Amino acid sequence: MSRLRLALEPVLTPLFRTWWRFSRGMTLGVRGVALDQQGRVLLVRHTYVAGWFFPGGGVEHGETAHTALAREMAEEAGVEVDGASELVGVFAQGPAFPNDHVLLFRVPAWRPCPTANDGEIAERGFFALDALPDGVSASTRARLDEMFAGAPPSAYWARR
Repeated sequence: MSRLRLALEPVLTPLFRTWWRFSRGMTLGVRGVALDQQGRVLLVRHTYVAGWFFPGGGVEHGETAHTALAREMAEEAGVEVDGASELVGVFAQGPAFPNDHVLLFRVPAWRPCPTANDGEIAERGFFALDALPDGVSASTRARLDEMFAGAPPSAYWARR
């Protein structure tokens, strides 16, 4: 990613998201939960928004959710999905984006692959569930608590 784009990203991303809200009736995103052999969870930190998140992104026109998940996991996290992913849940984004939904998948089998290296991801890493990095997003933490700590499931990605 060029230095100019990186410099403009904090302005461009909100503009594109606003445009998407008006140009699309509904948007759909995917996120993937991948664990390593030690049971640590894979998280990424983007260059354009603060916090740590599950790898993922938008489902593009003509893509299936599984195809989008495989693409995003490879591009952002260097994870090639090996076999079927398991749908964990379907979440409404929340009041800020009422027509946006997120599909969360567990990726039980994967192998390393090259990332896109396009400047979108600042860091990626595997973290023990009891030693998550500072700045894990509230939504990511909530999904981890639901999946691994017995927290009651929510219908919403973001807290209401």
